[in-house]
Amino acid sequence: MKRRDPDVALLSALADPVRLSFVRQLVESDGICACDFSECCTVSQPTISHHLKVLREAGVVVSERQGTNIVYSLAPDFSRRWAGIGASLAGLVQVA
Repeated sequence: MKRRDPDVALLSALADPVRLSFVRQLVESDGICACDFSECCTVSQPTISHHLKVLREAGVVVSERQGTNIVYSLAPDFSRRWAGIGASLAGLVQVA
């Protein structure tokens, strides 16, 4: 079985508007309870859980249990991975 390229998994995870919205929220915070993501989007809690699972499996976010809550934050290496993808594509497009 062929392993999935981690960059492809990261980009696929970010390609969904709801998941991208979650990541944008996480950029501005130290951590967000899973229950608080429902405030940004008009999706059900099971759908939120699915999107967070996709982000977690792609290595975009990490989770930590705090009492009865699960708090999500960006993975420690997310910025490095994102910058690496951007750097590898830098020569493809001329920026004015």
